[in-house]
Amino acid sequence: MRTVGVEEELLLVDPDSGEPRALSTAVLARAARDDADDVFERELHEQMLEFATHPQSSMERLHDEIVRCRKEAAGHAGEIGCTVAALATSPLPVSPSIGVNRRYRWMEEQFGIATREQLVMGCHVHVSVESDEEGVAVVDRLRPWLPVLTALSANSPFWQGNDSGYSSYRSRVWQRWPSAGPTGLFGTPERYHRLVADMVATGVILDEGMIYFDARLSPRYPTVEIRVSDVCLHAETAALIATLTRGLVETSARAWRAGREPLDPGVSMLRLAAWQAARSGLSGELLHPVTLRRASAEAVVRALLDHVGEALADSGDLQRAREGCARLLREGNGAQVQRALLESTGSLRDVVTQCARQTQA
Repeated sequence: MRTVGVEEELLLVDPDSGEPRALSTAVLARAARDDADDVFERELHEQMLEFATHPQSSMERLHDEIVRCRKEAAGHAGEIGCTVAALATSPLPVSPSIGVNRRYRWMEEQFGIATREQLVMGCHVHVSVESDEEGVAVVDRLRPWLPVLTALSANSPFWQGNDSGYSSYRSRVWQRWPSAGPTGLFGTPERYHRLVADMVATGVILDEGMIYFDARLSPRYPTVEIRVSDVCLHAETAALIATLTRGLVETSARAWRAGREPLDPGVSMLRLAAWQAARSGLSGELLHPVTLRRASAEAVVRALLDHVGEALADSGDLQRAREGCARLLREGNGAQVQRALLESTGSLRDVVTQCARQTQA
């Protein structure tokens, strides 16, 4: 059974006004005093707090750990006078504060406004692989399916006090990094590592940690890391994304072992599919991963479930995944929830404060 770990980035906000608060240094100091696990980490901006779960083979245990980490994060933040919200962008206007860190200062000097505007919160999923060879085979084969994860997780409709017109505006902001986005086929670990080395050698990026491919070999762990999802409003959605991601990795590895070649629609078509997923989320049509033609969100999600169905059945996760996807299609993803809250309350401040409460549910 492949293990799965999740990294979530949370927004620090005032519990009453919903305004972002640049207090991550203080929250991390509080967490370091109280926690032996050391799951919380600094991020690019002082308004962000990140945690990483332990690798889990049980999706139920992973869900429980996400819930626990979110509640612990809220507890530490509460001691400092703020709270956490699982929002992938701030609905309210904000002037992000870059952390006091040599790496972050290098990024600000190198990338300018693209760094200053990167107050975006994602969910990164790590799935274990047996080798770099298997990892590259997986990266090559799951590429067309990644926009579906963006659509399911979309949770960033607002930007600087306005509706962006996107369901996942975070993913559009993230694309400003020069190393971000979909990749072509690698074929072998040697080609993958050669490209990474060549990119670092340009000096445009600092090191291998700044390879921001949609799916990459983790530079720290024996995993494939999938980086296309918004941080999800609800912990159960985050666990669903992790479940589907493991299904994609296992399905891709099986196809490689069976000698089936990966689909190769080309990077330009993958970019179109990613854009459409960011724009529509689950509210409109998506591009079907196989045909790359428009289809309803329901049909595309059903195609994903069919694609990974055998792997999910073998891990005991198929029914949970079906129910989770049905719930999202019925009740809406984070972007739809946020827009509904704005319609009912008329206030982006209320959107943030209510989402902060839902973050810990």
